[in-house]
Order: sequence, then C-alpha cells, then structure tokens
Amino acid sequence: MAEEGPIIDVPKKSPPEGTREAPHTVEGILKELGPGLIVAGAVVGSGELIATTATGAEAGFYLMWLILIGCLIKVFVQVEMGRYAICTGETSLKGMSEVPGPRIGRANWVLWFWLLTIVVTTGQLGGIVGGVGQSLAISTPVTKAGKEYNELMHAETQMQVMMRKQARERPIDEFTTEQELDRRIGEGEVLLNYARYWNDNKHRKNELRSAAKDHLIWAGIVALASTVLLVRGRYGFIQLFVTVLVGLFTLMTIVNVILLQMNSDFGMTVEEFKSGLSFQLPPKEEGVFPLATALATFGIIGVAAGEMVFYPYWCIEKGYAKFVGPNDGSGDWVRRARGWVKVLRWDAFLSMVVYTISTVAFYVLGAAILNRVNLVPKGMEMIRTLSVMYEPVFGVTAQSIFLVGAIAVLYSTFFVTNASKARMCSDALRLFNLRADTEAERIRWLKIFSAAFPLMCFAVYWSFPKPTTLVLAGGVMQSILLPVMACTAMWFRYWKCDPRVLPGRAWDLMLWISAAGMFVAGGWLAITKLFPALKQFG
Repeated sequence: MAEEGPIIDVPKKSPPEGTREAPHTVEGILKELGPGLIVAGAVVGSGELIATTATGAEAGFYLMWLILIGCLIKVFVQVEMGRYAICTGETSLKGMSEVPGPRIGRANWVLWFWLLTIVVTTGQLGGIVGGVGQSLAISTPVTKAGKEYNELMHAETQMQVMMRKQARERPIDEFTTEQELDRRIGEGEVLLNYARYWNDNKHRKNELRSAAKDHLIWAGIVALASTVLLVRGRYGFIQLFVTVLVGLFTLMTIVNVILLQMNSDFGMTVEEFKSGLSFQLPPKEEGVFPLATALATFGIIGVAAGEMVFYPYWCIEKGYAKFVGPNDGSGDWVRRARGWVKVLRWDAFLSMVVYTISTVAFYVLGAAILNRVNLVPKGMEMIRTLSVMYEPVFGVTAQSIFLVGAIAVLYSTFFVTNASKARMCSDALRLFNLRADTEAERIRWLKIFSAAFPLMCFAVYWSFPKPTTLVLAGGVMQSILLPVMACTAMWFRYWKCDPRVLPGRAWDLMLWISAAGMFVAGGWLAITKLFPALKQFG
C-alpha cells in the first residue's frame, strides 16, 4: 500500500538535531522494531489467555471467525494513531483532546471517556494480578491451608475432567483392544482414588477456601515488585523483558496446539475447523450468551482500545518522532516521515502476527478441551481450570508447565499496561492543566503513577477476587471505547496529518472497514448494557 502525494522540495536546510533516515533493508527495519512487541506483551494476556479461552470454552469452535476478525482489523486504526505521533511529535491524548465535540470543564468528551475507561480497566488489571497470584498460589503455596486447598481442588478438577471424558468414550464391546481396556481400568482406578479423597474432605472446601489467602499474598508481592521495576525501568529494559515473557508462553502454547492434534479425544477435526470459519453463531442455551461474551472479548483481543491509545507513547519513546523531526515543509522531512511510517507499519503488523497466532491457539485450546469437558474458567478456580488445557499433551506435568507460562504472560500484561498507564496519566495531567508542561514534571508524575498503579490494582483484587469477571468487565469498557477510537483515527487521518504522508485508497478502505467493525462491537455492547433484555438476542 504505497504512500501517495508528491515530495516538493524547498531550499535545503540542515536537518534538525536527532533526526536520521529510516532504514530501507529488511534487516535494518527489524532492528528498529520494538513498540509493537511491547503492545503484544499487553495483548497476550488478559485477552488471549483469559477472555479468548473463556469464549472458546463457552461457544466451542463457532466463533473463531469473530476472534480472527478482532485481531486483524484493528491494526489499521493502531497504525493511524502511530502515524499521527510520528508526523506531529504529539502524544495520542493531545490529539484526542482536539477531536471536535462538547467540552466539560478542562477537557473534551473524548478525554473524559478515556479517563472513565482508565478507572474501569484498573479492575481489569486487578483481575490479571489476581491471576498471577492464583498461579503462584497453586505452584508455590505458602500456607498449610493453601496447600490442602490445592490438593482438594486438584482432586475435584481431575474428577470432573475424567468423568466427562469417560462419558464421551465409546462403550466397551468386542472390538475393544486389550491395551484400550487396560488404559480404561487404570484411569478408573485413578478416578476412584480422586473420588475417595474428595469425598473424605469435601466438607472442608469452604473452610479451606476462606483460610487459604495464598493468592492474595502472592498478588501483593507481585504488585510490590512491579512498583520497584516500573519506577526504575526504562524503555530498553521494558522491551527486552516483555519480549522474553511473551515469546516463552506463545511458543509453548503453539507447540501444545500442534501436539494436541495427535490426541484422538481432543484433536480438532476438519469439520470443526470449517465450522469455526463459517460465520455462524453457536446454538442457543438457557442462560448462556456466547455472542455477548465474544463481543466483550472482541474489546480485549488484538489491539484493544487502551493499547491503541498507548501505542504512540512507546513509538515516541522509541524515538520514531524524534528521528523524523519537526515538520519544516521540506522534502527531506517528507522522506524521513514516509520512511519511519513504513517502519511503524512493519512494527504493528509483525506484532499482529504474534498475537493473532497466540489468540487462535488459546481459542482452539478452549474450544477443543474445556468446551468438550464442559469447564468454563471463572472465579477463584480460573487458573486451575485453564491448566486443564495442557493435560491431554503434557499429562501430569501439565499444570506446572502451564503455571510457568501463565505467570509469564499475565505478568507481561500487568507490567506493560501499568507502565503505559503511568505514561498516559502523566500526560493527562498536563492536558487537564494539573501540572506544569516540563520534562521534569512529566518524569516526576511518571514515577508516582508507576508506584501507585500496581498497588491500586492489587487493592481491587483484594476487594473482589474474581479475575475472569474483572477482566471481562474491562473488556466491555474497552469495547465501548472502540467507536471513540475509530472516530479519533478518522480525525487524525483526514484532518491532522500532513497530506504528503497519508496512505493510499486501499489502506483507506481497510481503515473504514476497521472503524465499522469497531462501531458494531462497541455499539452492541453499549446498547445491551443500557437495555439488558436485548442480550438474549446474542
């Protein structure tokens, strides 16, 4: 999609300090990527691990098409947000503050809506730090009650999975092999042992749940550690740290999906794959609204509204805007701008490939395993339920492998999003005229917010320890923000950027499709929240 518009030269001037030409080779471009990897660190977490898996567990393979669309189309709006930052040197919130519409006090309607989203998504991050706490509590309990509760809930989860698996198996007949018979007898003995242990201790379940505070202890430790890392962390450290975390779990999940195809009980069939891409909805069930869940998930998967806002901040911190320099009207500026916008597109699209692959992998695991054994991750047992996805491939070591990955990917989201929120909120104080417009004040408030946000998220989880609900609530708010971001991207595209660095018609078409999809998802969720009775049609 080539950039349009002629380059009109003006008399040569010395390039501004700090500017440089964009690389033209693939190798050179790859060396300049980074902001997209940070965004991927936020994406592959609450959306993919929790919300996408929950949608697969509830709806089976039917909604895979919607999950794919959610990942693919929003990247065009993301790039427009980045283009604005590169071409103007301004932050996304500064541009959003100029979108036409009513003003309330010191800011316009867009900034106030964004601020409301920040408040609600603090609960979403509370759910994520709670997920990290649950993972650590399962892998490393710190109290006696926590250890005993783990053993009891492990027995209960295994009973549910094994009984539902047995119910799906073909009855024993004259064609049953001796090897198959031995396997079933062995599994029956294991199930009997779990059942005996659970029956002897089930009366203690509520008592142990109340006494086991391990998940809160670990969530608090994680929040405190994050405060230290965020206050001291700089761009290079954040990019490297997040890349390692995301790569670890993404690779593990892809391998799991590939090996799952060798399992006759849980492998995805060709028919199921086709049904997932057939643009149909799952069958209606009483009290279950898969489409509503999917649209809430749509708000989180891929680049969510929040990530669209904070992506330009990382582009600026990486140096893209500085490399382009102020717009002096020269042909040199246009060439630099076009070059770095090209780098930006590579950055955004390669990160999209990463999170799309991981999103589809998580959805398939939820549909192929959790849906078939009728387990939907929720409440205090979210992480334990999700670990079931790894058992058909990794067996008894599944939970340990999953927990390592879950800690990595959830913490990546928690870390990146808090780092991004600190940068945005420091900037917001400037736009609301609540701090001086100086670099020293920006850094001071950046450190204050970096220290405060992780602790605030932990406080939310302490008050309401239900990660799935918190994450999906944040997803709903992010979905409702999507139409606002679509309007903002259009404002940037048609009114704010230099015409000489605007995209071509093919890109514009995809941008309009992206905006339309965001309006549908956000509009549907807004309407069903105002008129809950309409939810039954989803």
